[in-house]
Amino acid sequence: MSTISEITTVADWEKHISSLPPSTLLIVSFHAPWAAPCAQMATVLSTLASEYPVTEPLSTSWVSINAEDLSDISETYNVTAVPFLVLIRNGEVLETVSGSSAVKVRAAIESHANTGSTTVLASNGAGATSGVAEGGEATTVEDPEKKKEDLFKRLGELVKAAPVMLFMKGTPSEPKCGFSRQLVGILRDNAVKYGFFNILADDEVRQGLKEFADWPTFPQLWVDGELVGGLDIVKEELDNDADFLKAYSVKANGDASAVAAS
Repeated sequence: MSTISEITTVADWEKHISSLPPSTLLIVSFHAPWAAPCAQMATVLSTLASEYPVTEPLSTSWVSINAEDLSDISETYNVTAVPFLVLIRNGEVLETVSGSSAVKVRAAIESHANTGSTTVLASNGAGATSGVAEGGEATTVEDPEKKKEDLFKRLGELVKAAPVMLFMKGTPSEPKCGFSRQLVGILRDNAVKYGFFNILADDEVRQGLKEFADWPTFPQLWVDGELVGGLDIVKEELDNDADFLKAYSVKANGDASAVAAS
C-alpha cells in the first residue's frame, strides 16, 4: 500500500516530480510542525494512502513538505496556511484544499485518483473532522448555531496555533494593506517568531474572527491565545514596555515569519 514520503530539500522535490509518469496523481501535503491540525491531517492522509496500492505505472504518489523549511516551494503553490493539500498531475495543479476537513481531502483525492469516477460532494469545511469520512456520503445541511459553534472552535484553535499569531491582509512577504505591513515590520524588528494567517484567503475566518475576537478590524495580533489588538495597540504596548515581545524573540534563528494553521 502507498505511504507518505517526506521531502526535505528542493533537490529532492525536483528529483521526485521529474521521476513520476505523466499519469501519476501527486498528492502534496504542506505542514508546519507546530500546527496541531497538521498532525491530525497527517493521520488522515496516512489512512487514505493505505487505501491505494502501489501500481506500475504509479497511480498515486504521496509526499509531505514542511512549508516553513521549503518556503520557495510553498510560495510556488500559494500556500498561505497549513495544512494545505495540492493535487498535481503532469505538472498541472488540479485542485488545492486548505484546512483540516477530512471530508474535503478525501473527496478531492478520490475525484482525481479514480478515472471516470464521480466527484464526491464535500462538506463546507466549517469544522475539522477527526476521522476519514466515507466517500460518497450525502452532505447534510448544518444548523446555523452548530456551524457557528464549529467555526468558533476552529478559531479558538487557530489563535493558539503559535505563541504569537498575526491575522493579516496578505502575507509577510506581500502585505495587502499598510497596517499589516507596519505590524509585520514591528515583529521583524523585534525578531519575533510568529505564525500568520492571510484572512483574505478565507472569508469564513475573516468574518468569524471579528465576532470571536469582538474586534472588527485587521490586522489582529494574538499572544498565547489572547488578543492584543491592532497596530495602534501593539505600538502602545511597546511604548509602555520595550520588552513586551522580548519573550518571543528568536534573534539567533534568522527569519521570524511562519506559516499559520487553518
